[in-house]
Amino acid sequence: MQVVIVESPSKAKTINKYLGSDYRVLASFGHIRDLPSKDGSVDPDADFAMVWELDASSKKRVSEIAEAVKASDRLILATDPDREGEAISWHLLEVLAQKKALKKGLKIDRVAFNAITKSAVAEAMAHPRAVDQALVDAYLARRALDYLVGFTLSPVLWRKLPGARSAGRVQSVALRLICERELEIEKFVAEEYWTVAAEATSEGSAPFEARLVMLAGEKLKKFSLSNEAAALAAKKTVEAATFAIDAIEAKPARRHPPAPFTTSTLQQEAARKLGFNAQRTMRLAQQLYEGVDIGGETTGLITYMRTDGVDMAGEAINDARRTIEKEFGGPYRPDAPRVYKTKAKNAQEAHECIRPTSFGRLPGKIRGLDQDQHRLY
Repeated sequence: MQVVIVESPSKAKTINKYLGSDYRVLASFGHIRDLPSKDGSVDPDADFAMVWELDASSKKRVSEIAEAVKASDRLILATDPDREGEAISWHLLEVLAQKKALKKGLKIDRVAFNAITKSAVAEAMAHPRAVDQALVDAYLARRALDYLVGFTLSPVLWRKLPGARSAGRVQSVALRLICERELEIEKFVAEEYWTVAAEATSEGSAPFEARLVMLAGEKLKKFSLSNEAAALAAKKTVEAATFAIDAIEAKPARRHPPAPFTTSTLQQEAARKLGFNAQRTMRLAQQLYEGVDIGGETTGLITYMRTDGVDMAGEAINDARRTIEKEFGGPYRPDAPRVYKTKAKNAQEAHECIRPTSFGRLPGKIRGLDQDQHRLY
């Protein structure tokens, strides 16, 4: 028997169907342990040593996983393909080792897939690897900072602002930036200025708006018309004058399509077009990622939704190009695909963008989604 560990029960159920009876897929229900909210959980004087704690519900789940692992000949860690997923796999190995569940000769593999489809899972299972310690170290550094900042600042915040929430590693710095900008706004001294615009017409053309940029041979600057009197004088001059079109210049406008979705751009677009807040968007995206029943088989509709990468797999690009040609015709398919690269220095570059797992599954052809899921898809 081979034991596979994922985060959620629904994900476990789907993957178990893909893998068959030789595998037992169990859910960890997310992180199994964390730093307790008390003094000493992180010790900066001891190379940032951390003291971890299992909560009551995790103890029961880990015991069940440990019993299954003891009776297996292979352990496959199939948690999410990001920093947090890598951390969950690491925590599981640490706790299972403490429980002496990792018997001698047990084969331990880490597999990662960014889409819950039969082909994606099969591809990942065919290419196992070890737990990525660099990703685990990145998680540990962030978690230690979360604790050190939050545990130190939150009591001060609560004393100063009763009822306030905890101070966080990111939100505290973001709040400072907002406060600094607000102080700049408060210190700003407003200065009056005016602009003059006219609706112009010429023979055979539609009316258009023209803004006054030069007066009495001098180019107007932002504060040249500093009061209403100066603006009215300029208006009077314009009304008395006759203007001629000196030249017409036509330029082709090019607008590049936006890059594929990352977590942040998906949240922004869902807020702009659908009115969804970030939490609602991510909850729906999680449901689309974990999948719906299509033809009696649960299939994930989108790739993993926590990513800062804009890359797209070659087979996905080819799938998109085939779908464009089939649905809209050859002229709408570019001769060559666009290539996008992530600009952020700390991006988890190996991750794909958020995309449909199959571009041929057009929204009108999908059944089994509720209204919000369908709108986001």
